[in-house]
Amino acid sequence: MRLKEPHINALVLFGLLAIPLFALVTDEPFTITLVTRAVILALAAVGLNIILGIGGLVSFGHALFFGIGGYAMGILAHHAQTYTALDLGFFSTSGTKLMPIIWGVAMVVSGAVAYVIGLLTLRTSGVYFIMITLAFAQMFYYFAISWPQYGGEDGLSIYVRNDFPGLNTLVPIQFFGICFVILCIVLFLNARLQASPFGLALNATRQTSTRVESVGLNPMKLKLLAFVISGAITGLAGALFADLNRFVSPTMFNWHLSGELIVLIVIGGVGRLMGPVIGACVFVALEYFLGGLTEFWHIYLGLILLCIVLFGRGGILGLLTGKEGAHV
Repeated sequence: MRLKEPHINALVLFGLLAIPLFALVTDEPFTITLVTRAVILALAAVGLNIILGIGGLVSFGHALFFGIGGYAMGILAHHAQTYTALDLGFFSTSGTKLMPIIWGVAMVVSGAVAYVIGLLTLRTSGVYFIMITLAFAQMFYYFAISWPQYGGEDGLSIYVRNDFPGLNTLVPIQFFGICFVILCIVLFLNARLQASPFGLALNATRQTSTRVESVGLNPMKLKLLAFVISGAITGLAGALFADLNRFVSPTMFNWHLSGELIVLIVIGGVGRLMGPVIGACVFVALEYFLGGLTEFWHIYLGLILLCIVLFGRGGILGLLTGKEGAHV
């Protein structure tokens, strides 16, 4: 018996909400934090899935935007907590601890960097695109290591979680609620984007760009816009992730994270709305349950990934619904 994808999507969101509420009742705050981590990683993977699942662009450097979002949070919060000015030459600020402002800055900066990088990288395709995006991420990684003002290789600690009006973000269930609502909003916007003329044109570009050009559309502009949207969403996830840990470090730019985001999407289902969410839940669950048994838990993750690639190219959602996802 095959399940319908909308029903699976609803069950996944219900589970993500029910587990933290149950943990709240049973007084297990660590479980709430664990699910919050899964939600944030899912948000980052949803951003990547826009260009990977719809646009067919395999970016191996998306940790770049995740790290930019994290450092945007870290820098603004650091100056607000130390009462020092952040001087950019043309602009000076004392930082801020307000989450909405930090999210806006993270998304704008990440989107702007994605625009510049997209102008360069989208002129290529295939393995060349993969390697150039990886190169940009590694450039930022080594730049962060050599940036002593903000901790360099040791990273930067934020001692108090940032503020959201009307909520106490230090309470795990309240911070989870913020992240969960943001994920739901982004999923809703992503669903609308896929069904919009822009999403359909982007999907057509993935399949046959010459036909898209023949009807008067510019494939480069479509991919660039998708790349900017993807970078902004991943940057927002990076800001939330840094706030969750109250710590930001160069490892947020590492290519390992870029690879993990791709793995999350492949496990859940490439091009599927809830594919990244399911993949993130499976990844965090394996990391927690198997990571406590052995430090080589990635072996089991690799076996799962291998089985999906060989026998279920639509990911877990494809296995449940009997439909394959997008081919890249």
